[in-house]
Amino acid sequence: MAEPTYTPPEVWTWNKESGGRFANINRPIAGPTHDKDLPVGKHPLQLYSLATPNGVKVTVMLEELLAAGHSGAEYDAWLIRINEGDQFSSGFVDVNPNSKIPALLDRSGETPVRVFESGAILLYLAEKFGAFVPTDPAKRAECLSWLFWQMGSAPYLGGGFGHFYAYAPVKIEYAIDRFAMEAKRQLDVLDRRLAESEYLGGAEYTIADIAVWPWYGALAKGLVYEAGTFLQVADYKNVQRWTDQIAERPAVKRGRMVNRVMGDPASQLHERHDASDFDTKTQDKIGAAA
Repeated sequence: MAEPTYTPPEVWTWNKESGGRFANINRPIAGPTHDKDLPVGKHPLQLYSLATPNGVKVTVMLEELLAAGHSGAEYDAWLIRINEGDQFSSGFVDVNPNSKIPALLDRSGETPVRVFESGAILLYLAEKFGAFVPTDPAKRAECLSWLFWQMGSAPYLGGGFGHFYAYAPVKIEYAIDRFAMEAKRQLDVLDRRLAESEYLGGAEYTIADIAVWPWYGALAKGLVYEAGTFLQVADYKNVQRWTDQIAERPAVKRGRMVNRVMGDPASQLHERHDASDFDTKTQDKIGAAA
């Protein structure tokens, strides 16, 4: 049976009930909804985030920097509950006028520096510490090309395929087919690249891998949208190899835990203020202590 047709009106008007699962936090304007200052911890870097794929990029990067010996990368990670609208506080909007996580405030210098958009944060940290981005011009270009590939491609995966397949209040065949095709095309792009190279940027692990892995590694393991069978993700053997290889990195395991509020309580570290928090403040330990 043909799907109902929709004719757009001459002028669009907002119906806040039409947003499906995320109707309570979606709106067509920017700016804060309430006044609230952000907390500030003791470390040079203040991260305000949630363990979505975009948030995981930054916590993995910070843990990788610390593992590589960059002590200046110590950070406080504050939990931003986006379903409750924390991202619309006046303090958060001051750090990120786009009201999206993650947002970073670097307080290591005389004047705090704000950085928003996950790709920008990765590049900022890589350049600040001289790590996980090549200095050779050709290798750097390859790395940054894959970094920006992710920034441009993931919206088709998340806001496109993920939304219509998993979250939209009605199933629209055309939309699901359109974005499923694109998600599989993207997996094929990655699979072909990883057939010829150990990592996306070449022989070295870089911010390109750190950016892409939380989205497409999770997709490859069927961990997002419960769409592994639908998209036949097991067919992308090189993506599977790369996904497993990165998942075994200790810093990646730690980074995935920070600001996580779902899943196994032992994997959830709601806020991270010290390296010892991984051993003492995960939700299973807090729950046991209570």
